[in-house]
Amino acid sequence: MKKVVFTAILLSAFSGAFAQKYMTRTGKVSFFSSTPIEKIEAFNNEVANIFDSKSGEIVFQVPIKSFKFEKQTMQEHFNEDYMESDKFPKSEFKGRITNIGEVNLSKDGVYPANAEGKLTMHGVTKDVSIPGTITVKGGEVTLNSKFTVKTKDYDIKIPSLVEGKIAKEIEVTVSSVVTAMH
Repeated sequence: MKKVVFTAILLSAFSGAFAQKYMTRTGKVSFFSSTPIEKIEAFNNEVANIFDSKSGEIVFQVPIKSFKFEKQTMQEHFNEDYMESDKFPKSEFKGRITNIGEVNLSKDGVYPANAEGKLTMHGVTKDVSIPGTITVKGGEVTLNSKFTVKTKDYDIKIPSLVEGKIAKEIEVTVSSVVTAMH
């Protein structure tokens, strides 16, 4: 039932013909944090994404508890201490690809893309501009991006006890293979 409601909400955010909309519920987001003391990496393969190829509108919803870590204790600290995932269960980007007119989804290629919009994380919403690419290969469309997030921008508190182990800037990588909605 949650998935039906979620999809209906995302669809209502868009206008126009269905043929121009793409989506997935299995997009991938990972993040990487590196300090001289420790490297932290997590992966999430349960990202929902809708993309309107005509208007450039794009929405990503990331369930925070779906991030998987190498060490269980890192995952627990991430959810309980830093992201407070019971209180803030998802991160979301809502925006628009500003140069959508330069992307030809009917022709194989790698197209530069810039998305501008609002990134909400840990209960804080910020205006962002995110560089990326749209790759078209054999009719498959993949949205890719790599960008940096500062923990302080989203009120993510790092206790002084572990401050040297967690970077203040986190590298985020997005890869989302989307399929046409019918």
